[in-house]
Amino acid sequence: MNAIDSYVRPIGAGALAVGLAMLGGCAAAPSDAPETSANAEGAAATETLPRRFPVESLDMPADVIVADPQVNATRSAYFGDLHVHTTYSFDAFAFGTVATPDDAYRFAQGEAIEHPAGFEVKLRAPLDFYAVTDHAQFLGGVEAAADPSTDFSRLPHVQGLHNMNARENRTVDGLVERVTTFRGFIPQTRAGVADGSIDLEMVNRIARNAWADIVAAAQRHYRPGSFTTFVAYEYTSSSNDRGNLHRNVIFRDADTLPAIPFSRFHSQNPEGLWDWMDTLRAQGIEALAIPHNSNGSNGQMFKMEDWAGDPLDDNYAQQRIRNEPLVEVTQIKGTSETHPALSPNDEWADFELMPYRVGTSLPSEPSGSYAREALLNGLTLEDRGIVNAYQFGFVGASDNHTAAAPLDEETYFGKVGILDSRGDLRGSVPLEPEVAELVAAAGRLRVEEIDGRQYAAGGYETWSASGLTGVWAEENTRDALYRAFRRKETFATSGPRMTVRLFGGYDFEESMLTQADMLTQAYSTGVSMGGELLAEDGEVPTLIVWATRDPESAPLERLQIVKGWTVDGEHHEQVFDVACSDGGTVDPSTHRCPDNGASVDLSDCSITTGVGAGELKTVWRDPDFSSEHRAFYYARALENPTCRWSTWDAVRVGAPLRPDLKPTLQERVWSSPIWYVPAEN
Repeated sequence: MNAIDSYVRPIGAGALAVGLAMLGGCAAAPSDAPETSANAEGAAATETLPRRFPVESLDMPADVIVADPQVNATRSAYFGDLHVHTTYSFDAFAFGTVATPDDAYRFAQGEAIEHPAGFEVKLRAPLDFYAVTDHAQFLGGVEAAADPSTDFSRLPHVQGLHNMNARENRTVDGLVERVTTFRGFIPQTRAGVADGSIDLEMVNRIARNAWADIVAAAQRHYRPGSFTTFVAYEYTSSSNDRGNLHRNVIFRDADTLPAIPFSRFHSQNPEGLWDWMDTLRAQGIEALAIPHNSNGSNGQMFKMEDWAGDPLDDNYAQQRIRNEPLVEVTQIKGTSETHPALSPNDEWADFELMPYRVGTSLPSEPSGSYAREALLNGLTLEDRGIVNAYQFGFVGASDNHTAAAPLDEETYFGKVGILDSRGDLRGSVPLEPEVAELVAAAGRLRVEEIDGRQYAAGGYETWSASGLTGVWAEENTRDALYRAFRRKETFATSGPRMTVRLFGGYDFEESMLTQADMLTQAYSTGVSMGGELLAEDGEVPTLIVWATRDPESAPLERLQIVKGWTVDGEHHEQVFDVACSDGGTVDPSTHRCPDNGASVDLSDCSITTGVGAGELKTVWRDPDFSSEHRAFYYARALENPTCRWSTWDAVRVGAPLRPDLKPTLQERVWSSPIWYVPAEN
């Protein structure tokens, strides 16, 4: 029996042992149902919902999706991060992180916490929600190995990890030893479990205890109405060619949960994760998974075939979209909206791209790795009479490994603790000779000579100070936010707290923009982001698009609609500027706004004042609309240019700007799409 294919059924609390044993050969089939920490009451009866919600995702109770019309019917914007690692993640601990889930939630609520390198980090303003998503694989394992009082720490292959994060050991000088010692932990632990030299129950017990603390921390910090926590974790898998297949699993509630998370040990195949989630859902345990870093998947995340290599069919598509209604399109390890090779006519496609497979310096194939192409592939499936597997909304996140989200370019402090805690280590300023030797010896990065100076290269310099999830919800509670996730009324930002609204309909008029009840009209007569707009005979869709700036960031430069459509399965896309700052008007021949003249002084990162908009709002009609073609529309708003974090690093220490890095960027916000559905023939 092939270990990869032997997930078959979801696995419960005792399954980590079974999953690990599978790596060495055949194993008995796991039990039919996952072990849970409380008895489930069962799912509520499914109700019939309006067609405006994609039918593929509706095999679940209606109250998991539908907004409550009795509470804040026009909804408010809430900002949060659904991708956060603490001391329980094997890699975060190896990077020097000792911050706990409690520390993560204190940080999200505005408190300062200590970075692994010893300095304090703090948000400029509290967030509305946060989710600790530690890796299920080896959950708590490296922390336990480093603690000399544990049974696990007595194993021969972890002796070098003892006290690795004692304060005196959390130094850059210890980088080589830290990386070298940690490198052997995963393969040696796997081998020990497979040959029986490591007690499986000991590994399970460590994971269960860490999971229990993660759940308890979420419960301790949940303050309905003011701050929301989600119980969550990361499923960390990859294809055999090291293409990234990671997902964050977000649970709706915390009252009834699996006793241990499903991990790569249970199945390398994400379809096994979906099987497990479906079984949990049948017991009343509702969750969704969010793929991330598709940019580093080497074309594996959004393939047009399943794990076995067969073409996608309705069963696959329905299961995928039921379990994965959202995709993370921006985070520290790059942006996954689109790529210049896939969108050559989009002048803004080259935004914060991380070109490698995650955790490697191997190039990642763009096709199959970016969200816009996946949305187009979903339309192609529908053209073939197959359910759309890629009808997802957008979110952003940080994927920080320090419990703290580094969201601002000016104060960016990296992702991987000690390893990128300084500008020279993350490649923005030149390395001193002794540090260059240290970086080269550690082997995690390479050292390159650029313009006669040595720089760290091979990954960190391509990372980004990003990002956040925005949600339009009735209130700041788990229930309301989760329902917004499910109906895809979400948006992603590259860090600043911009907002964007998008509605589709047929009766929207320009005069609505100044009416006090515009939102009420838009919700009652149209569909919001994440929904479907059905064809109406002879009618051309109209979109209400509205973006507002972050008062603590730069003004807005332009507001755009990104359209994708298919003609007999062939992909087409077009970016339309729809509203311009500073009184500019869109050129109808190019669909572009004029340059508003905003610039950046690279000597001190000051920006042009008095230019740009606080908000951009319009009603837009598609000039190239065809009622016969499936299409999606999403909004994208761009700020005026500002300094990239790497430029801020150089300016602060008076170093030259690294010539192969872009000195500025345009922060942005993306709405989830609206899908136009042609009439059936």
